[in-house]
Amino acid sequence: MQKKTDTEVLLNVVDLAVGYDRKEKALHQDINVSVNKGEFVCLLGPNGAGKSTLIKTLSGFLKPLSGDICFGDIRLQDLTERQRAKRVSVVLTDKLQVQNLTVFELVSLGRTPYTGYFGKLTDHDKALVLRAIQEVGLGGFTHHYIDKMSDGERQKAMIAKALVQETPFIILDEPTAFLDLPAKIEIMQLLRKLSRESKRGILLSTHDLDMALQTADKIWLLAQGKSMQQGIPEDLVLSNDFKSFFERDGVYFDNNTGSFKYHSGNRIEVTLKGSGIAHEWVARALYRLGYKPVAKNSDWLIEVSSNGSHSFSLYKQSKLLATCENIQELMQKITESM
Repeated sequence: MQKKTDTEVLLNVVDLAVGYDRKEKALHQDINVSVNKGEFVCLLGPNGAGKSTLIKTLSGFLKPLSGDICFGDIRLQDLTERQRAKRVSVVLTDKLQVQNLTVFELVSLGRTPYTGYFGKLTDHDKALVLRAIQEVGLGGFTHHYIDKMSDGERQKAMIAKALVQETPFIILDEPTAFLDLPAKIEIMQLLRKLSRESKRGILLSTHDLDMALQTADKIWLLAQGKSMQQGIPEDLVLSNDFKSFFERDGVYFDNNTGSFKYHSGNRIEVTLKGSGIAHEWVARALYRLGYKPVAKNSDWLIEVSSNGSHSFSLYKQSKLLATCENIQELMQKITESM
């Protein structure tokens, strides 16, 4: 028997076409992608791109129009519901609305494929539930009621439920949709850590391009009228795939920073000299107000102090106009002087 390695393919998708009706044109077709053991993959695309349709198809909630979805060496279509529940666990977008259910009770539902719906938890099952709760950072919340917890804590509980299902593969549809930024970062870092430490394959759909760029091993790009593109984040940036998938009138993707920026007509160039964090935030403030910070010489110059005092000097055609102690004052001076 061939020895399994960390490059073991957990999900393999071949010539897949997805949609809601075989009589209608497929939303997407010719999808050929895979996810390996220990790999964290993010599915990105504009609103209406069909991400949820693809996620539901890969999860077994929608039938593929054509093509194959294989978990390991078995086609999804050939798995019984119980067999599927032992190979892939799913966390959907829907906001959890339950009452009088504790974290322990919710996570315990992940053992259903092994105990049956009315099955009794063994000591082994209970130990797995407690370990999953600890793994997602909810050790102090075991007997807390779900409806009394924050959205981020509830989402962690749902992830623990997926973990205790003991599947080699986890699929999540917009798991951070209802969370604030710190909670989004925490959940994304948690999922990446779990993929590494437990050697699971994890696939999630998200609108958070910045977090995907920072955490994903691979990214799948999906948009209407385009063939799916996949690769590591850096290659997709350099190939301009992010530009082609997400840019629209008034918005463009900056390959240098890996972020989106907006157009606002002809921007007045302002030479910006200095270094450090203050320099970066002055550049952001200038761009936000409609100017274009540049390194080359121009009529306007801002010098950012490098001695830690955060002072800013504004010049026009080499003449000193003002010295400011903060960015707000600097932006006010340059706006008044234009």
